[in-house]
Amino acid sequence: MGRLFGTDGVRGVANADLTAELALGLSVAAAHVLAEAGTFEGHRPVAVVGRDPRASGEFLEAAVVAGLASAGVDVLRVGVLPTPAVAYLTGALGADLGVMLSASHNPMPDNGIKFFARGGHKLADELEDRIEQTYRAHATGAPWDRPTGAGVGRVRDYDQGFDNYVAHLIGVLPNRLDGVKVVIDGAHGAASRVSPEAFSRAGAEVITIGTEPDGLNINHECGSTHLEKLRRAVVEHGADLGVAHDGDADRCLAVDATGAEVDGDQILAVLALAMREADTLRKNTVVATVMSNLGFKLAMEREGVELVQTAVGDRYVLEEMKANGFALGGEQSGHVIVLDHATTGDGTLTGLLLAARVAATGRSLRELAGVMERLPQVLINVRDVDKSRVGTSTELAEAVNDAERELGSTGRVLLRSSGTEPLVRVMVEAADIEQARSVAQRLADTVKSALG
Repeated sequence: MGRLFGTDGVRGVANADLTAELALGLSVAAAHVLAEAGTFEGHRPVAVVGRDPRASGEFLEAAVVAGLASAGVDVLRVGVLPTPAVAYLTGALGADLGVMLSASHNPMPDNGIKFFARGGHKLADELEDRIEQTYRAHATGAPWDRPTGAGVGRVRDYDQGFDNYVAHLIGVLPNRLDGVKVVIDGAHGAASRVSPEAFSRAGAEVITIGTEPDGLNINHECGSTHLEKLRRAVVEHGADLGVAHDGDADRCLAVDATGAEVDGDQILAVLALAMREADTLRKNTVVATVMSNLGFKLAMEREGVELVQTAVGDRYVLEEMKANGFALGGEQSGHVIVLDHATTGDGTLTGLLLAARVAATGRSLRELAGVMERLPQVLINVRDVDKSRVGTSTELAEAVNDAERELGSTGRVLLRSSGTEPLVRVMVEAADIEQARSVAQRLADTVKSALG
């Protein structure tokens, strides 16, 4: 059996892979492991539990709450809120544990469980491993040590969570959004109420789409993975910008007034310069992954901002930021982390800060995002090859060297093996799209012949 915990919690098809029994068992195991680690020492433990609007979240939430309470943990149930809201509330309320039920941008049948440690930070890998080991041990019949009487956990709804989180978002904005018209696509997800409310309270004129979750429509042809409706709505309403979230609202993509996409790299570029101007860009550095567009790297070099690049995945960006005290990082996909105000990617905060920059400068988002030019990028997935030999094939190394010489300083090649599938990703950037396609296809053919 493979490891339950992936890079972003435990995910799977709800009621098939991710069952009520699994959710309950993992929650009990988490309580026991944290107790053994001393997290609960000297006080009665408290957990914050939230979810996105998926129908399966209703029974999974009940299972998680039951598991925690049966292990002696008091539960504050905050209902449907974004992942970053649960992380924030875990820290703000001094809770010992946070639990979010969501599968982010995945389709509706999926769901997931993510645990947060005290302070709203992601659990260490070592603790996740111990939770999984403890769960497996007891799933085979080892009895739990169960509290009784007054020792069982108590459960209550914490209705103030919504207002507390929105107040937090508005409180960190550098300026109001008066005069800015924005279209918000909530992906029929966890930010469907939060994001419009936060933008409205901050002074923006708000038009909404994708903000009527029914438990079944989350991420369906809307949100950050489907920008078509947002593009049309921004142009139709003459808005200054549009903001799109994913199901749990830990990411944000945008479109400008013309309907053109503004991706995570461009958002990072805009925010990096804004934070440097405000003297909050610590060490004058932004963190991004190796998949960031070369245009972003060139723009940061031109603007005198240092760039540190990590492996693909927001967890690696966050690790680098925490290890070296950096304030801003993110991914092309729209996961943007502003570490002074959030412990994880926060799509609503990202959108608010982007709109605040538009309001403060009086410049259009198109002009602001123009600080970087996205170079044409071609990605080819080469399937059914021995991905383990990507770094050792002499034939492949020679082909990459030839491609890099051809592209020169205005292009880039990146080959990496998939972490979950038997394939190798070939990514090529060049000043000219036809050159990028040609080089990428040539390299993909070499990957197939060398590793097939």
